[in-house]
Amino acid sequence: MVLTDKQRSDLHAGIYDYLVSRGPEFAQCAEALTQADPVSCSANNGKRASTSTSSAPILEKKWTAVPRLQRRVLELERQMATNAKIHAHRSGNDGSGSANPGGGMPGGERRMLPRPPAGHTLQSHSAVVTTVALHPVYTMAASGSEDGTIKLWDHESGEYLRTLKGHTNVVTCVDFSPKGGYLASTSTDLSIKIWDIQEYKCVRTLRGHDHTISAVRFVPPSIGALYLEKGENKAPGAEAAAGGSGSGVDPSVAGSKFLVTASRDQTVKFWDVETGFCDHTVSDHGDWVRCIAVRPANAAAAGGSKDGEAAGGGANSAASKALVATSGNDRTIYVYNAHDKREKLCELRGHDHVVESLSFLCSSLLPKKGGGPAKSAAGGSSWDYLASGSRDRTVRLWSVASVGSCLMTFRAHENWVRGVLVHPSGNHVLSCGDDRSIRVFDIKANRCLRTIEDAHPHFVTAIAMHHTLPIMVSGGVDHTVKCWQLD
Repeated sequence: MVLTDKQRSDLHAGIYDYLVSRGPEFAQCAEALTQADPVSCSANNGKRASTSTSSAPILEKKWTAVPRLQRRVLELERQMATNAKIHAHRSGNDGSGSANPGGGMPGGERRMLPRPPAGHTLQSHSAVVTTVALHPVYTMAASGSEDGTIKLWDHESGEYLRTLKGHTNVVTCVDFSPKGGYLASTSTDLSIKIWDIQEYKCVRTLRGHDHTISAVRFVPPSIGALYLEKGENKAPGAEAAAGGSGSGVDPSVAGSKFLVTASRDQTVKFWDVETGFCDHTVSDHGDWVRCIAVRPANAAAAGGSKDGEAAGGGANSAASKALVATSGNDRTIYVYNAHDKREKLCELRGHDHVVESLSFLCSSLLPKKGGGPAKSAAGGSSWDYLASGSRDRTVRLWSVASVGSCLMTFRAHENWVRGVLVHPSGNHVLSCGDDRSIRVFDIKANRCLRTIEDAHPHFVTAIAMHHTLPIMVSGGVDHTVKCWQLD
């Protein structure tokens, strides 16, 4: 590399400055350099006379700056790689530069699985964490506990945000509304509460069950529901701020008009969030109903039908309908149409013990508009997948198409299975249990693909995954919530 005259002069001046600063031992070297390039060295003598003698020579500063800059470059490269994964959903790729036409929806190429160690361990609860949920839009996670509180967290930074107090006993379940404006919670105090996420206050309390309320979910809206088109710019709590009573819930802000709850009184109830009244009660179960899963309607499968809330999807195929699945101590899974007359579509039997958890494909609860149901790894449509976890230590994958059938059974857990979910890609099932592990099952290969041993020091009670962001959270008996990055 050829230096310019100015660069060469600066280099000689820097070397001369360094030699002079080293004392008498290097005096002869400095003198020889002065004879070779008197102009640069004499100019540097003038600069040294005008500056403090205690300042480090410029050559030493530049020399030590190089490794500092190299370390900084490596840090920035790692940060860019992390940010690319976190924000991959915004550009429609997987964070590695390759296109992801699925965008995290069924059939996409997304293969993002949890890996140890946990990115954040969130500590604030004083008792067992019983339930976790992720906000559909913000980087917010909610957790409920046996201490009777609900805590909100920023899962990206690991910061504690707020505590919601109102329940007088164990919080059993929490769920965000499809648009994220509200949070619903249930408790053994026999109440269901709906919280305004912006105001951090309870805006409605529902009562009607006669025993412990185990689970709650917002019912996905039907295709073409009119309230989805209203109030696009409304904020939660706007109605109360305008002079209302503060006890109303706006369906256009919630993105849903109904809640569904399950209880130990053996019933499943549908609630109108706007009026607070019980709209429908299902009494098919013969024992404690512990868990609920919901699935949005599919506009593509319905042929673009524009039905109202009472129309129920407008097509006879199961893929087009918004569904509700329930199960519990009677070991039977019932699948219902979420709208219309809420008729029972199928019964699924096969577990030998209490069913603790249910999950449809992890996706947004708003009606799916783009593309038809994707072909799954096991054949058929991943949109029809339903996963269940049981105390019989098994995870089962079902298809709710037609009359329903069991596609496969995973038997890797060594204790009760407490939580399950179907990965957004439709290629994996994830589960957690009392063996303190989180497991990933490959549907195509019908095997356990990855195991996170000792995910929590004690039983793992619940897991939740975002349908687009690369994040999964888990709760445990150790009173903590853990955030897992997906690779």
